[in-house]
Amino acid sequence: MEELRARNVLRSANNPTGDLAEYLFCAAFGWDQENNSAKSFDATGADGSRYQIKGRRIHRRNGSRQLSAIRDPDGFDILAAVLFDDEFRILRAALIPASVVRDHSKFIEHTNSHKFLLRDA
Repeated sequence: MEELRARNVLRSANNPTGDLAEYLFCAAFGWDQENNSAKSFDATGADGSRYQIKGRRIHRRNGSRQLSAIRDPDGFDILAAVLFDDEFRILRAALIPASVVRDHSKFIEHTNSHKFLLRDA
């Protein structure tokens, strides 16, 4: 983990899944990564589009495709999401308009956030 931090792949000491997702999307598309404290979005594209980036590791003991909490579905333009397997190989990645995320997510009052599952559809 320290080696990945030294190479600027990881930015925090948290679970590496989210940091890896951010790194891969920004490297692949040339997006500018926001500061960790930025609210509602993680990166900005050359055209000004705001990207919320989420990653989920599908484990043999937990096949859930639920992404981490989405606090403000109006705070970004596009959700960039990736599913990894046990060994962090990419299983599925998608760019999803925020309107689709809003239409297919469920508000959870207890966490004051929206729940979104990255399904193949």
